[in-house]
Amino acid sequence: MMVSFFDNSQAHYIWVFPLIAIAITLPWVLYPTPSSRWINNRLITVQGWLINRFTNQLMLPLNMGGHKWALLLVSLMIFLITINMLGLLPYTFTPTTQLSLNMGFAVPLWLATVIIGMRNQPTVALGHLLPEGTPIPLIPVLIIIETISLFIRPLALGVRLTANLTAGHLLIQLIATAVFVLLPMMPTVAILTATVLFLLTLLEVAVAMIQAYVFVLLLSLYLQENV
Repeated sequence: MMVSFFDNSQAHYIWVFPLIAIAITLPWVLYPTPSSRWINNRLITVQGWLINRFTNQLMLPLNMGGHKWALLLVSLMIFLITINMLGLLPYTFTPTTQLSLNMGFAVPLWLATVIIGMRNQPTVALGHLLPEGTPIPLIPVLIIIETISLFIRPLALGVRLTANLTAGHLLIQLIATAVFVLLPMMPTVAILTATVLFLLTLLEVAVAMIQAYVFVLLLSLYLQENV
């Protein structure tokens, strides 16, 4: 029996084996791999077209140095969308509701963009800490503020993804519980609540895709500042 509404966001175990390992590994098995034939089936063709379109859109504002990140960012995008969508299925676990997993993605990738900027163009990278035309008395204060905002970026990435998915799952669970409670007492109200639940589920599908896109898009913007 569920003790708390937040229990669906806790990692579960079979003996000592964490189910989050299965939830992270499973998405890569669901996608078909292209064959060596000249003509692929419709599913692989649509999949390749969508990946190409997203890659072109993501790499458009970046120079040639940033194009080396295309495979990493697109793979991360597909991975996040898949596990977010799978987490909307009944009796499933969503790994991206765990802040530790999201921070594990956000911190290394953000740190890599900062290191690339400091290595390739240190003057430009440090120049982001001080806006042009700043009055001399405000220079120390703005440098401190910009430095703090720089180090908050990975935290914002991880917390944004975790909070949006956790809030959506919690709201769906609350409304679903209300439907089951109201069904024997007020069937009409229960049907109206179920309609709201269906619309909310559609909204969560959009949120699952949008949050994955925003996560990767912000990483590409951080990369754009440092390449």
